Amino acid sequence: MLRVALPNKGTLAEPAATMMKEAGYRQRSDSRDLSMIDEENGIEFFYLRPKDIATYVGSGDLHLGVTGHDLMEESGSQVQKVLKLGFGASKFRFAAPEGREWKLEDLDGKTIATSYPRLVRSHLAGKRIGATIIKLDGAVEISVQLGLADAIADVVSSGRTLRQHGLKVIGDAIAESEAMLIEREPRGDRLDSEEVVKLKKIFTERIRGVVYARQYLMLDYDCPKSELDAAMKITPGLQAPTIAPLADDNWVAVRSMVRKQASNKVMDELADLGARAILTSEIRSCRAVDGGNN
Repeated sequence: MLRVALPNKGTLAEPAATMMKEAGYRQRSDSRDLSMIDEENGIEFFYLRPKDIATYVGSGDLHLGVTGHDLMEESGSQVQKVLKLGFGASKFRFAAPEGREWKLEDLDGKTIATSYPRLVRSHLAGKRIGATIIKLDGAVEISVQLGLADAIADVVSSGRTLRQHGLKVIGDAIAESEAMLIEREPRGDRLDSEEVVKLKKIFTERIRGVVYARQYLMLDYDCPKSELDAAMKITPGLQAPTIAPLADDNWVAVRSMVRKQASNKVMDELADLGARAILTSEIRSCRAVDGGNN
């Protein structure tokens, strides 16, 4: 049976569970459950603290896991990325009190509170900046107000929480993060069974299909035959568009996958060519994609 770790709480938990459902896997109905077996698909899910997932996967106790790239790096575990999942984007930044102009060099000799001491020490060492690092498990922003630290290093999304505590960002991002599917680094002394290898491949391709489906729309339109070559350049699809005849011999029906972000522009261009009945529809999942999202 395949063993997969998912976040039990935090910003990654709900999107991860939703992605599993879209890939055809059962999920827990009670948020207090720490594990759940999907017998039909031969998989057991474990709901763990996001910070612990890389440790469990790296030790080989679990085969795969979903966690943030920043948490993966902070863990120092022997794990590697399998697939970017397209949610949970954030940046890891330094922040210090408002009211003065800060430079990164100003952190030299200061005390910095963070939940990611390994990442912070590595970054500061590369900049030849010496600072005292205090590890906190949460509520890092309040540490400056309470006098525990001079500055912080934390995950920043909108920056709203920083502003609430009178802090502002310093310098460039230490690291950028998003949700990842991870696995243990290959080790010759501990190989997965044939069954697990097969289930891992199925699981990964299902998740990859959901990731791709979220990036694309299915586009259908009627196109004059005289403009078909130009239309195919606008909508080449992943492999090639599907062309079907219509009752009117001068027209054909075209179906192609297009990037969501570009869909409105594509529709405008097709309309300018004379295409009609231009429709888009959501794609829930797909298979046999090119793997370019690894």
